[in-house]
Amino acid sequence: MTRDRPITGQRGCRAGAGAIARPRGFAPLLAAALLLAPSAGPTYGQDVDPAVIAPAEGADSGAQPTRPRSGGSASDAGSSLRGGSGASAPGGSALGSSVFTQTTPGATSGSGSGAGANGFGSAAFGPRNPAFSTSEPPSPAATEDDSVARLPRFRTGSPTTGGASVNGVRPSLLRQRAAPARRLGSPTKQVTQIRTQQSTTDLRLSPVIQSPVSGIPLPTSIAPLGLVNPAGILGLGLGLGFGNAFRAGPNAVDPAYAPLGYRLGTFTILPAFTQSLGYDTNPNQTVARAAQPSLVLRSEAELSVRSDWSQAEFTSEMRGSYLEYPDNPDASRPNAVGVSRLRVDANRDTRIDVETRFLVDTQRTGSPDLNAATATRPLFASYGATVGVQQNFNRLQLSLRGSIDRQVFEDARLSNGAVIRQSDRDANQYGLRLRAGYEVSPVFTPFVETLIDTRIYDTPVDQAGLRRDSDGIAFTAGASIEINRALTAEISAGLQHRSYVDRALRPIDAPLVNTALVWAVSPLTTVRFNQQTGVIETSVPGSSGAFTDVASLEVQHDLFRNLSINLGATYLANTYEGVRIRERGYSAFARLDYRFNRWLTFRGSYIWSTLTSTGANSSYEGHAVLLGVRVNP
Repeated sequence: MTRDRPITGQRGCRAGAGAIARPRGFAPLLAAALLLAPSAGPTYGQDVDPAVIAPAEGADSGAQPTRPRSGGSASDAGSSLRGGSGASAPGGSALGSSVFTQTTPGATSGSGSGAGANGFGSAAFGPRNPAFSTSEPPSPAATEDDSVARLPRFRTGSPTTGGASVNGVRPSLLRQRAAPARRLGSPTKQVTQIRTQQSTTDLRLSPVIQSPVSGIPLPTSIAPLGLVNPAGILGLGLGLGFGNAFRAGPNAVDPAYAPLGYRLGTFTILPAFTQSLGYDTNPNQTVARAAQPSLVLRSEAELSVRSDWSQAEFTSEMRGSYLEYPDNPDASRPNAVGVSRLRVDANRDTRIDVETRFLVDTQRTGSPDLNAATATRPLFASYGATVGVQQNFNRLQLSLRGSIDRQVFEDARLSNGAVIRQSDRDANQYGLRLRAGYEVSPVFTPFVETLIDTRIYDTPVDQAGLRRDSDGIAFTAGASIEINRALTAEISAGLQHRSYVDRALRPIDAPLVNTALVWAVSPLTTVRFNQQTGVIETSVPGSSGAFTDVASLEVQHDLFRNLSINLGATYLANTYEGVRIRERGYSAFARLDYRFNRWLTFRGSYIWSTLTSTGANSSYEGHAVLLGVRVNP
């Protein structure tokens, strides 16, 4: 396709004859006015319409054709229009090559001898020549041609049928296109390249790949309050304590020392193994007079799974360990904990969450629920699942979650061989949680929440002749806060009520407070705080349940890229309803991690814990030190 404007036969003949007496085109008349006007007037370079000289917006870098010259033969004019040399023909006027010769910004210097460095004739911006002055007014034909000449040039399409056309398009269509904006200064090819040669990336078309989290974070150390007695959390470092819970978050380990894991399809698997050796002054967590210190061998295996999906996410953290006490074999025990979470984004406003969890631990020998000095620590397990859906209506967020949990207990064995049956403590808990929140701002979302649940025992009547099935309801109000990802918190408070089937068991009314806070004080220091209250089940005769309050604080600081220290503390309070049993526990821990490389870490920890109880043989105090190595294959 050519970009030349078609020239009628009459205009071509006049151009070839070199007639100047009565020009019919607008260009010769404008050239004569430019050169013959008084020199006191403004220069042509200031008055010229940009539609005549400057190329149209979006023009490519090819050479722009020249306008027909008033002098010279018709063959010269045709050669000039079709990209010939810019030099004028012999005997022709220099005006054709110096004023009306046009080239695009991308044209080379060899495209025309009359073109300047900016692609225009050098005489176009010079003073007017009075020798070519004329006062002849433009003819109607010149006016009509001027309306077309002022239009921007563009590539020609297929010729239209019927009527005169310019560049293959009817003039009536060309007149509908607005003239380009006035351009100041010399046009450059950079403007065209920015608009036509740079691609724009749509982020919605780029999948978001989840990066594997460094380290292996564990679920919250506080067991789901309700079915499990949380007194075991004071056994920090040796059991299920908070102090040994792994740090959550993507910045737990410096990337230079973070384990790489293994790729299995769309999953990243991060295994780890830890072997420790230490000393414990009270492995059975019993009264001081019955304490039997012992060496401790602790073997622990961990597994973390992360998905690399664009619109959904799956995470799983599991840990299992075994504590061996050579000097006190009856205190040897296992423990394990794990949680798996699946998030499915059904659409932009709907999200489906699925969670499964399990917990395995042992009861301490001085627990009020046993009410006897057992020879071993009996096992108990709790496992469950939650399924929920969250729907967003603009700023309004509604979520509904249903849960089911089960607890089972192992029978306890006394030193004389007698067995304490605990199968009457096996129970199921069913719950339904409804939450409504409103996003006031991206950093602040208040909410209200309602929770109803029921607990049903496998055995309708326990050994004390009581029916412990119960129903509970709770109302809370709180807010979720997220400030620049440095401080995230969720705080709620309310009231809970639990009533029992057996009239001998008094209902329980208690405050409900839940707090979860993560504060990145600096890139090297992180603070975590958790608090949770609830009503847990018990088998103490005459007591309907125990109100428990657990609070834990952890501070993590990286001294170097491969050296970090963790300090933490835990507070525990249990109040048994209907009987005079009160428990208050405290613990503190310190842990040091030194990473030699990605797969080998040295770990040292110290744990102190104490519990004061009004029950017989329930108080204890202990110290434990552990040194070991952690391997991330």
